[in-house]
Amino acid sequence: MSSSKHDHALPPGRVEEVADGVYAYIQPDGSWWINNTGFLVGGRGVISVDSCSTERRTLAYREAIRSVTDRPITTLINTHHHGDHTFGNFLFPEATIVGHERTRAMVLAEGIPDYRTMAWTEADWGDLRACPPFLTYTDGVTVHSDELRCEVRHIGVPAHTTNDSIVWIPERSLLFAGDLVFNGGTPFVMMGSVRGSIEALDRLRELNAETIVPGHGGVCGPEVIDHVQGYLRFVLATAERGRAAGLSPLETARETDLGEYGDLLDPERIVGNLHRAYAELDGLAPGEPIDLVTAILEMIDYNGGKRLTCLA
Repeated sequence: MSSSKHDHALPPGRVEEVADGVYAYIQPDGSWWINNTGFLVGGRGVISVDSCSTERRTLAYREAIRSVTDRPITTLINTHHHGDHTFGNFLFPEATIVGHERTRAMVLAEGIPDYRTMAWTEADWGDLRACPPFLTYTDGVTVHSDELRCEVRHIGVPAHTTNDSIVWIPERSLLFAGDLVFNGGTPFVMMGSVRGSIEALDRLRELNAETIVPGHGGVCGPEVIDHVQGYLRFVLATAERGRAAGLSPLETARETDLGEYGDLLDPERIVGNLHRAYAELDGLAPGEPIDLVTAILEMIDYNGGKRLTCLA
């Protein structure tokens, strides 16, 4: 059974300068649909990394940028297709929206999906309109903030999703990791791959980043990679035991002590993660579609039959 760890009096997002001219925008508490973004300020304009899940939150993010600079926002990079990182794209009409070719395909395919209102508690989403990247890449692209090089790289394997990208700023040893890294929240790989995520984190570790802006949670160092990877290995081992015992993913989740991972936000994600792990153990290729409706309904079941908490 899941227990609520959310603080319902959430503070507003905050701007943190994580390197000279580079800022993280951190949105507490980092739970469902409450993501981080960030931006770089150069002489020609602003490069943003991701947008937010709701109209209100994205407008607040734009105001946060304005509190730092009056330069125009010229570029918006999407780290993957999920709505908490892309629903606010339409509020950047002046920007070139950059993303992986699969990110564009998924935004076009999903639009603004109804499941956000059926599976999660009520939120003020605003008048959302799907707005996909229109400058796409296969492996990566480099953008520049003045002379500062920002390497946008597809991670190369299904992980959090099939289309995860990072923004690596080597001169600052700074990584915008997207949802490959959660800090304080339960990692979620239902739409990607457990094994692929473990491999992706190995690739992130090789960068030797000193500062990481995760997709959710506070700015951190590379030690968080180990914690996320430990959780994913725990999921895989749990799936192997449950499957060998003839238990379903939900039954396995109910019988599992989350141990050191029990204090993470949104613990019901163990069910969705186990659905993905079971599929991989059954031979499904990483990133191939699974029955997401069943997995989400069983996360709700694990949550005591209550819709998942959305404070966006």
